[in-house]
Amino acid sequence: MRITKDTLIGDILKMDMGMARILMQNGMGCVGCPASARESLGEACAVHRMDPEKVLSELNAYLDNL
Repeated sequence: MRITKDTLIGDILKMDMGMARILMQNGMGCVGCPASARESLGEACAVHRMDPEKVLSELNAYLDNL
């Protein structure tokens, strides 16, 4: 399973809650917000001025190591 910019934050967290730490470390402190669950990773990165490629790389590397 791979995460893309179109993957919803809620779906990412359903895959493994450990990914919440990666999102928060990159500047997305509101991962528990109900609205964030329906946002795509790309949308959330734009709102929080995060580098989507960096976040994607970290999230997918985390999944690779499960």
